[in-house]
Amino acid sequence: MTESYRPIIWQNNKLLLLDQRLLPHTETFVEVSDLKGCALAISEMVVRGAPCIGFTAIYGMALWVQSQAQITAATCRTACDEMISARPTAVNLSFEVNRCFEIMQTALQAGLAKDAIFQKLVAFGDEQIKASHDKNTRMAQIGVGELKKKLGDGKWNLMTHCNTGFLACGSLGTALGVISHAHTLGKVEHVYADETRPYLQGTRLTAFELSKENIPYSIVVEGAASFLLSHGKVDAIFVGADRIAANGDTANKVGTATLAIVAKHYKVPFYVVAPISSFDVTIPNGKHIEIEMRAMNEITEMKGIKLAPAGAQSINPSFDVTDHQFITGIICEKGLIDPSQVGELVKVVNS
Repeated sequence: MTESYRPIIWQNNKLLLLDQRLLPHTETFVEVSDLKGCALAISEMVVRGAPCIGFTAIYGMALWVQSQAQITAATCRTACDEMISARPTAVNLSFEVNRCFEIMQTALQAGLAKDAIFQKLVAFGDEQIKASHDKNTRMAQIGVGELKKKLGDGKWNLMTHCNTGFLACGSLGTALGVISHAHTLGKVEHVYADETRPYLQGTRLTAFELSKENIPYSIVVEGAASFLLSHGKVDAIFVGADRIAANGDTANKVGTATLAIVAKHYKVPFYVVAPISSFDVTIPNGKHIEIEMRAMNEITEMKGIKLAPAGAQSINPSFDVTDHQFITGIICEKGLIDPSQVGELVKVVNS
């Protein structure tokens, strides 16, 4: 994906977000003007993907500062907590917003004016997007290096789940970034993109990105994974992460855990690709990760068309937790982590 294609644009002190709910057939940017608008854009999935959620929140905090006649540490904390509540599972959101709070608190203690604090937050957002590109590039290189060691120097058939590319990360991507980098090196034979029910991020977004990069792909329903893996159609699987616990347990889009279990059964390498900002070493394991539950009608309806009988109930967790025992390796910008090695993840994060 070219760097000119940006899902988040800060321009003339305004935040423009590519409305990912309308992809792949309509490419429309919406303007967000305040904190509540940013939080709504995050919760309604106008913008999604853990890194892009974090970037949006940073600019949202800048917009909040701009809108206030006066700010104090207490009002900053209240605004930050409101932003964090938009989506509870993705640790990037709280990670970036809490860093915004530190910036605001330090600036207030130094006696800086509101406009100066606003500019500091905007600069922080710009810096984080640039840093994300560098981290994603590094992870892509590590991922391809691991594939060469594991699979040899031929072409590979790869599978991914949900959307972890440019649309989710603002640049290159995490799991899809590995695939994109492998493609530029002529190493990709074919990509299988899980459709990713119920929001169809694979069908709508990953396929959109693969098409733009001319990477050969097929969309598959999650239930087809066992068929493909049992017939030797997939050499390795790459997924992203919204929160990784200290022991390597990983929260990601619902369906990831099932895919990991199937991969383990058929001895297909299964990798998680995520920056350090997606790690939460304050929690020991996945049992401590809060899972966002979304509206029932995301399952019982599609684009306003009712699929289920009137009154049908549904259960709609947005994420699940993959036990670290089913993960071959966790790739971050600092290297490849073996989750079977107790304490290695925390050691890498703190290095």
